[in-house]
Amino acid sequence: MTTEQVEEKVRETLRSVALDRVRAPGDLAETVVRRRSRRRFSQAAGAAVAVAAITVGAVLGLGGGGAAEQDRPARPAASPKGWQPWQSSVPGAGERGCLVDGSALYCSGSRYDAAKFDANTGERLWTVKVNREGDGPDHAFAARDGVVYAYRNHTADKEPNGDYIGGTDLMALDADTGEVLWTVEMPQDDRTDQAAMLIDGAVLANTPSLRTMSALDPLTGKEKWRHTWDKGIVCQRAVPSGVPYLLCDQDTEKPDDTDVIRLDPATGSAEKVATMPGRQQLIGTAGDRMVLISAKSAGDKDLRLTTLSGSGEQTSHSYRIEGEPAYSDIVGDLLISVSWQGKASAYSLTTGKTLWTGPVGVEMPDKGATTGLAAPVVSAGQGVVYFVGPTGDLSGLDLRTGEQIWRGRADIGDQKPGPAFGDTPQLLLYEDVLVARNGSRIVSLLPRIGD
Repeated sequence: MTTEQVEEKVRETLRSVALDRVRAPGDLAETVVRRRSRRRFSQAAGAAVAVAAITVGAVLGLGGGGAAEQDRPARPAASPKGWQPWQSSVPGAGERGCLVDGSALYCSGSRYDAAKFDANTGERLWTVKVNREGDGPDHAFAARDGVVYAYRNHTADKEPNGDYIGGTDLMALDADTGEVLWTVEMPQDDRTDQAAMLIDGAVLANTPSLRTMSALDPLTGKEKWRHTWDKGIVCQRAVPSGVPYLLCDQDTEKPDDTDVIRLDPATGSAEKVATMPGRQQLIGTAGDRMVLISAKSAGDKDLRLTTLSGSGEQTSHSYRIEGEPAYSDIVGDLLISVSWQGKASAYSLTTGKTLWTGPVGVEMPDKGATTGLAAPVVSAGQGVVYFVGPTGDLSGLDLRTGEQIWRGRADIGDQKPGPAFGDTPQLLLYEDVLVARNGSRIVSLLPRIGD
């Protein structure tokens, strides 16, 4: 079997046990596939760091700002006009995950590939039923210009032995009605954050082959252009400031280097902007910069963290892992990380210094649980980073100091995840309002800070 065929078989096997979308470390099927060739790096950087989702852009800049910015106190939270505290428990509507877009909340679950809720009241506005039994990690992942983008199973057909035929579709929905506008079949059951991403004027999707990224018209799904790389090469993808980049290296344990390639969002023309030594692992974006991390050797806790601009300008700092990382993500100019020992820290990408370290303020999940720790969210206006624990406890830390300035609780269930497949609790931000989800139970509340 070729490398690609083996990877596809691993994905199919993991999908068959009803895996849902999992954070820390991302989607488990893709994590297992990556670990086949990147095991040593994951041991060095920590699985949560190595496969952190490409999510938050430039939320706010800390660590490089002036004194006035550093001294700004956290302000009280303010509720959006028309908002009121609410709870929702629509069966099968939310356990795959949700996203906020304006005053709308788009969720996916075992019964519905997509469901729209009013973020002010929790009212369900429309639903799209799942295609087949709904055991895949189908989820809405983006919304823009009145269109919602999501994954779903390609077919509801069965094989002669009664098993469902696999496959994944990328689909676009009308945000007002839930009508399916178009679907495009993906070449594999990859529904991670890098399988499809919004770029300027298009949707960048891993289709129609494993080694191809295509720009699709956001309203019709028609292909605008495509870029294909050679066999034996693997490419990570990032979209800082709407421009797509590929970070490509050899599919070996110790590649010689990593090529960083810029794709023109309008035409797909490729331009190499940098070649970096060894394997560089993409961990996030900060504005128009990509954030990369590398290790000298297996088990090395002293890592090299590099920010790379679209023009190829690089800034590198040393970064030392403290404890065993459970979660890491880029938030503005900060790398926010949490250890399994329950310590949160903020590392400045500008200065290369750890700004603070302290208790995260929530109960940590079991280390053996595949659900991991939910991604934190940041209120830029308040200067607060919020965390949610597996039992619904909430914590707000001051981004300047790491001091806990708020704690609360959301009634999203008290069942602590165990060492089995399951869904990770989720925390979202609607302006200053927190939206906490566990399974299909969703709670919206306003953190009372400084009252």
